[in-house]
Amino acid sequence: MSVFTDTEIAFKNKSTAELRKSQLLFGSLKSPFLAYAGSRFLNFAVEKNLPFAEEIVKNTLFAQFVGGVDREESREVVKELFRNHIGSIFDYSKEGIEKEEDFDETLAEIIQNIKFAEGNPAVPFVVFKPSGFGRIEIFDKTAHSPEKLSAEEKAEWERVVHRFDKACAEAQQRDVRIMVDAEETWLQDAADDLTNEMMAKYNREKAIVWNTVQMYRTGRQEYLEEDLQRAKEKNYFLGYKFVRGAYMEKERARAAALGYPDPIQPDKAATDANYNSAVDFVLKNLNRVSAFFGSHNEYSMELVMRKMTEAGLANDDERMHFGQLYGMSDNITYFLGAKNYNAAKYLPYGSVKEVVPYLVRRAMENTSVAGQTGRELSLIRKELKRRGAGDYRKRIALGIAGIAALSLLVSDRKKNS
Repeated sequence: MSVFTDTEIAFKNKSTAELRKSQLLFGSLKSPFLAYAGSRFLNFAVEKNLPFAEEIVKNTLFAQFVGGVDREESREVVKELFRNHIGSIFDYSKEGIEKEEDFDETLAEIIQNIKFAEGNPAVPFVVFKPSGFGRIEIFDKTAHSPEKLSAEEKAEWERVVHRFDKACAEAQQRDVRIMVDAEETWLQDAADDLTNEMMAKYNREKAIVWNTVQMYRTGRQEYLEEDLQRAKEKNYFLGYKFVRGAYMEKERARAAALGYPDPIQPDKAATDANYNSAVDFVLKNLNRVSAFFGSHNEYSMELVMRKMTEAGLANDDERMHFGQLYGMSDNITYFLGAKNYNAAKYLPYGSVKEVVPYLVRRAMENTSVAGQTGRELSLIRKELKRRGAGDYRKRIALGIAGIAALSLLVSDRKKNS
């Protein structure tokens, strides 16, 4: 039986009303159709400034998965998490940007996050996505056809490099760990190369710059060994966030359409084995490698804990970190915090309009990750039962019916517009 079953620990900071709201939300997300239709409706409603649209989003998906509209509003969440020995990783969740001024604005926001994290144990990492600093197309072309870059594109790529360097330099100066998030495979090679440059430059004394490795990809074990060899030769340290990955359907579809080998592991068992192999890689190389294990998989988290014990490591060893997304898997994060592990939540923030693409992705990922929504619901029901709060399945059914009605309404409006 999993150690992550104590719902009193997991939900001790949530009121019964908040749990009922989460139950209603996850009950709706359990249906792929309703998750898709409901999130599409909310996206459309916010985009078109329909009456009460932002209020609906802020009281549903936003309340569950986002810390606040800005860094200041998120402070209370940061404080609350840290009271439970859980750190917060600010994630500026503005996606889909393409203009140079937007990339510069994102850099400025990341710099402010670094300053906020300086000397602040409640914020153990700062994170950014490569596509927050440059167009997706420039990463793609740099990864696959660098010789075809025009003079203008070369200048554009240099601006991307400058933004990476400025953020990493600021992080090193203020002794703040900075994590580079992952992208789709066709962008990742360029992002990896650039992140490795930053590691070699700024990780001379310890791991300041951390890369993200998606273990649902093929060839990742070989990549890690090559990375390690480079780090030994050039004498710098490595920091990794290990995740399974979030773009499986998109990756498979693109590979099939363009006729190149599928870059994703053949099945979940192979992905799990690949992920768990990363634990052994880290523990064998702790003199040079630090790790952040980002996962909602209970077995993987227990595996890391067990291997740490076998290796004689303290629960709060600074080279070993754990993390889950805000609003999900509280049973894991709060247990880890209670046992003094280095636990953290990815804490997105941004205006309602800015984070809607993130929220839509979050809703769809909840339906595609096997058992995720069901696990959340069963834990919430268990805690409500423990509190004697009753079964709210009727409310969930009414909520689902409401979302379906809203979806049909927006569909009719689109047809008639």
